[in-house]
Amino acid sequence: MHCMSGHSNFVSCVCIIPPSDLYPRGLIATGGNDHNICIFTVDNPAPLYVLKGHKNTVCSLSSGKFGTLLSGSWDTTAKVWLNDRCMMTLQGHTAAIWAVKILPEQGLMLTGSADKTIKLWKAGRCERTFTGHEDCVRGLAILSEMEFLSCANDASVRRWQISGECLQVYYGHTNYIYSISVFPHCKDFVTTGEDRSLRIWKQGECAQTIRLPAQSVWCCCVLDNGDIVVGASDGIIRVFTESLERTASAEEIQAFENELSQASIDPKTGDLGDINADDLPGREHLKDPGTRDGQTRLIKDNGKIEAYQWSVSEGRWIKIGDVVGSSGATQQTSGKVLFEGKEYDYVFTIDVNESGPSYKLPYNITDDPWLTAYNFLQKNDLNPMFLDQVAKFIMDNTKGQTLLSTSAQFSDPFTGTGRYVPGSSSGSSMMPAADPFTGAGRYVPGSASNAVAPVGGVDPYTGMGAYQSAAAKVENIYFPKKDAVTFDQANPMQILGKLKELNGSATEEHKLTEDDLITLEKLLSATCNTSAETPTAQQLQTLWRAVNWPEDIVFPALDILRLSIRHPTVNENFCSEKDHVQFIILLLKFLNPKGKQANQLLALRALCNCFVSPAGQKLMMEQRDEIMTQAIEMKSGNNKNIHIALATLTLNYAVCLLKVNNIEGKAQCLSVISTIMEVVQDLEAIFRLLVALGTLISDDTNAVQLAKSLGVDSQIKKYASVSEPAKVKECCRFVLNLL
Repeated sequence: MHCMSGHSNFVSCVCIIPPSDLYPRGLIATGGNDHNICIFTVDNPAPLYVLKGHKNTVCSLSSGKFGTLLSGSWDTTAKVWLNDRCMMTLQGHTAAIWAVKILPEQGLMLTGSADKTIKLWKAGRCERTFTGHEDCVRGLAILSEMEFLSCANDASVRRWQISGECLQVYYGHTNYIYSISVFPHCKDFVTTGEDRSLRIWKQGECAQTIRLPAQSVWCCCVLDNGDIVVGASDGIIRVFTESLERTASAEEIQAFENELSQASIDPKTGDLGDINADDLPGREHLKDPGTRDGQTRLIKDNGKIEAYQWSVSEGRWIKIGDVVGSSGATQQTSGKVLFEGKEYDYVFTIDVNESGPSYKLPYNITDDPWLTAYNFLQKNDLNPMFLDQVAKFIMDNTKGQTLLSTSAQFSDPFTGTGRYVPGSSSGSSMMPAADPFTGAGRYVPGSASNAVAPVGGVDPYTGMGAYQSAAAKVENIYFPKKDAVTFDQANPMQILGKLKELNGSATEEHKLTEDDLITLEKLLSATCNTSAETPTAQQLQTLWRAVNWPEDIVFPALDILRLSIRHPTVNENFCSEKDHVQFIILLLKFLNPKGKQANQLLALRALCNCFVSPAGQKLMMEQRDEIMTQAIEMKSGNNKNIHIALATLTLNYAVCLLKVNNIEGKAQCLSVISTIMEVVQDLEAIFRLLVALGTLISDDTNAVQLAKSLGVDSQIKKYASVSEPAKVKECCRFVLNLL
């Protein structure tokens, strides 16, 4: 026996990859909290190779034929691996994927998620979504090519047909069910959960309940010989068998029963139903035999409450633990509180919201309050947005007691670095409240109308000073952004000069007349606010002809379009129901990675400027999928202006999505932000992406979870320490605070 190591944090799942020609003894795959999957040979303690790609804990693995491996992660995706390569990513769940299984039929895969659904995938595409569970789906087991089982935090097991029909629901557990495993060659199965039990199901009924001296029975597995292996929160693996030859010795069985009888059961878990100590009978109650295997009975003996379970095979009551807390004896003279069989300095009751259930939070003063809060939220599948609240609650209620020798700042379990706490002195607490988007000196209540902004108070977009209140604190002036950001800078004379120059070299069919050029000059002055005239139909027709010039000379015409589209009349004309299809086709044509960079840039800027009017916003939202899919191709170049335009397009979509709150749109936008962040270097582009991110996740817990599941928080944390420009650091810290 040897110990295999390769992960930098806890291992959350293990899976056997069957023998192959290359590896006749098979392989072992492990998924970890470090986001990685390690693949081991049976006889080597170091990994053969490591699979990287997930952006959060890998919590489920399943092996299939031909060396395929399916992984599920808290990053909401499942990935299909072949040897050391990721072949495809399955996207569609909106929360962590806790369970995955490869079906016997090739190409069919199942994923179970904390979004309460199960999805069936064929060749990487979602074929069907199974709904019915009322809480996180935690386990899956295959019965045949046509049927499978699922278990969930709603304490139920469901039997499904691949076609989508739920055939049966099984009840028996009193708390979360974590794991399910099927007996070979039949439809009987076993389950384990948070109610200290292993349950064996035969012909659709719970035939036997085996209690364990640990609150959480995390996993179970039926071996080929029918033995059942379980792993529990006390760190012990136990094997149960029907075979007389393999049964443990009398001493070992007695030791197990002693351990079980000494366990402490918290009545608040509900595992034993509602308990009223005054109504309980004495020890004489155990003289009556039980009516079924696994039946529990509570008795009161010398002021203590004890729990017993009936064993049919042995014809006797077996003690399964003492019930603590029901007699008031929860805290011993040591001052420690017992919870789930362990001693803590404090056990708090946390009410997350008035209508929901309350949760127990055990805490020792040697613990890090932030890490404890993080683990508590993870364990109870609660929204990560409560992190600050829970950590503050712990610190307030422990009067700041801690035995940690940490620095003044705690380490944030989400970002790993010192976290940003609003109001803490971070060296930039006197930054003026300059508006990074409008610049013309934003009005801050309480500021003097003749206040002069200090040198630092310049607007990062226009360079002008901004008003600030007398007691300026770091204020989030960056998001949520309410209005579109546009590209307004122009030199009309230069644009027209270039247009005339290129018109000279245009072919006869494309050449504009002198009148056409004068028409475009008038359009430019009307849309750049240098004349009070309204653009005419003739001017727009001439512009349309110009923007259809060949690719190598079209860019000045595109620049006129970019400026003109900001005018309501032009916006309405090009973005209305009648003409919008050709307009979008034209602009997307220029978003070709092999095209000219000037055209790519101006097409992106024109798309950004479409957002200024309702007609343009409507069109951009209707065509969002196609536009974003095409636009993201622009990330691969190294032109910083193109990257800034791409980031601005994403930001303008975020502004629109803030108004309509379309979670699918937000998911696409978050995915685009995450993808662009990986390649973009320019800090202005990064800043606009951060504002887009902040806008998307503001006041939307679903969007926060989506962003976290994509690993955006770890992507952006490096920008929290950027010194110049300061707006990048500040905006990043505000975003991290939401995450």
